[in-house]
Amino acid sequence: MSDVPTVSAILIFLNAQAFLREAIESVLAQTRYDWELLLIDDGSEDASTGVARLYAERYPSRIHYLAHDARANRGKSRSRNFGIEEARGEYIAFLDADDVWLPSKLAAQVDRLSRHPEAVMLYGPTRYWHSWAPANQHRDSLGALGVRADNVYFPPFLLTRYLGRSSIVPGLCSILVRRSAVVKVGGFEESIQQLFEDQTLIAKLCLHGPVYVDSRCHDLYRQHPDSSSAQAVHDGLYHPWRPSVAHLAYLEWLADYVARHAPQHERLRSAVRRELWLQRHTFAGSAVGLGRVAAEIARKTLERNPVEPPLARL
Repeated sequence: MSDVPTVSAILIFLNAQAFLREAIESVLAQTRYDWELLLIDDGSEDASTGVARLYAERYPSRIHYLAHDARANRGKSRSRNFGIEEARGEYIAFLDADDVWLPSKLAAQVDRLSRHPEAVMLYGPTRYWHSWAPANQHRDSLGALGVRADNVYFPPFLLTRYLGRSSIVPGLCSILVRRSAVVKVGGFEESIQQLFEDQTLIAKLCLHGPVYVDSRCHDLYRQHPDSSSAQAVHDGLYHPWRPSVAHLAYLEWLADYVARHAPQHERLRSAVRRELWLQRHTFAGSAVGLGRVAAEIARKTLERNPVEPPLARL
């Protein structure tokens, strides 16, 4: 391995002892070897800290253990930005502690992205991985791309396409990005830490430059009840098919970001405003049946950020 890695793999973890070892081993199994792995401990209190430190001691030139001051919990966005600050590779890839990469991930994606120097990011479909648990009755499935694969798309096409179709937003573990582009757009949005935080970086990059959409899958997204997304659904903070406070927070951030950084894309701005209006009003309507607390949250959201109906602005 050269002193300067081609790829910096960033893996953040928080109390992930159940699956962390398997995630790290999937990086060690890569057929491309010029990588570094940055293990970012976001304040773990279980055995995962020991697992990460053990791998860093075993592979000191390739795997590095990092933690915030006082081993504090700072959230996903700040932790990934910490990794970006420490990364040395030309490319950056992300891996969650409960997911795995297929062995060809880095070799295939670096080769493909290097053939498209105009592209700032590459991604492919993610496999929803149920079969890791033999007793699971659900079959594995491949996430939809929503666009024609093996093509380069220029801003703002993909971001416009994602609005209203959150199921086609790329999974973070499926992407490979140029570090220079990530640094230029400022990394992840740190005002959003736990839900939709991955989409802030993806949105920024889709506005910053061309994106290559690959047809090949290189990551397995483990489906289990203890994942952060499953817990958010259980706690009522998020639902994949219904409006939520977390989705509204993301759309509000996106509307402001697009207005400030892409004012020339008026159709995108209109599309974001329309989606935000729809989400706010649908959320407000559904909140009536969810009790006084949810209704009050929706009312305050609408009062704080009034938006005209979409037809009034088109």
